[in-house]
Amino acid sequence: MNSGILLVDKPQGITSHDVVARVRRLAGTRRVGHAGTLDPMATGLLLLGVGGSTRLLHYLVGLDKQYLATIRLGWGTTSDDAEGEPHPATDPSRIAAVTDAAIAAGMSALSGEIEQVPSSVSAVKVDGRRAYDRVRAGEQVELAPRRVTVSAFELLETRRADDHLDLDVRVDCSSGTYIRALARDLGAGLGVGGHLTALRRTRIGSFPVEQAAPLEGLDVAARILSPADAASRALPVVAIDAQQAIDLGHGKRIPAGDAPTKQPLAAIGPADRLVAIVERRGEELRVVTGFPNEETTP
Repeated sequence: MNSGILLVDKPQGITSHDVVARVRRLAGTRRVGHAGTLDPMATGLLLLGVGGSTRLLHYLVGLDKQYLATIRLGWGTTSDDAEGEPHPATDPSRIAAVTDAAIAAGMSALSGEIEQVPSSVSAVKVDGRRAYDRVRAGEQVELAPRRVTVSAFELLETRRADDHLDLDVRVDCSSGTYIRALARDLGAGLGVGGHLTALRRTRIGSFPVEQAAPLEGLDVAARILSPADAASRALPVVAIDAQQAIDLGHGKRIPAGDAPTKQPLAAIGPADRLVAIVERRGEELRVVTGFPNEETTP
């Protein structure tokens, strides 16, 4: 099986690890990893690395993301999404009093560079253990806020009911942003509580979900992207010749020439092969992560 990156459209109701396990069987190798999970209730784009390309995932994890989501205003939950235990519901009269202008102001306050406290049932580690494991064990977990960037928080549609208000939204954000936390914080800011009822990841960096394959009937060999193709979508590229490819393969530094100063760089050699991820040091390029010329995985 060739090494490369797979774009998979995860269905609802299974974990990202379930998807990895399925692809391991289909690809005939245990060398399969992912560049960021999705909750079981979420659908959409997963980036999977197969074979030697699992080393490329490190450079894909931090790419910005886009989501489509539905936020329900009216009550919060223990997990900030529909899978958690509901908190007491807000009086319907208070929900009816929430204006479109107040919603717009609340979303604006959660846009740009913000301090966000992750959900207590997130995968953030606290003293070496996942927060959700501590919560399930009955512990009280308080996570530190982290700085994230919400570059777009757009309201697509509003649906009002007697006891709740649903908002369909689009979110463009930096890696590490929790859409559940946006739902929680929007509801808290409006004084009515809020949680997430639907989530779909539609883009990671320049990888759109429209190019992803459904898990059912997945043909790994037909859908896998070459390491060079995937790397060139995520990183600046420096083209190298055959001798430079050999030198980098031996861990040697090569002249930087007119290589971009932005770090890191994808060094792509003849036959469109990803040789290494490199960084510029003065007038030279040094290897950060090498990709041996092995196109098959055991």
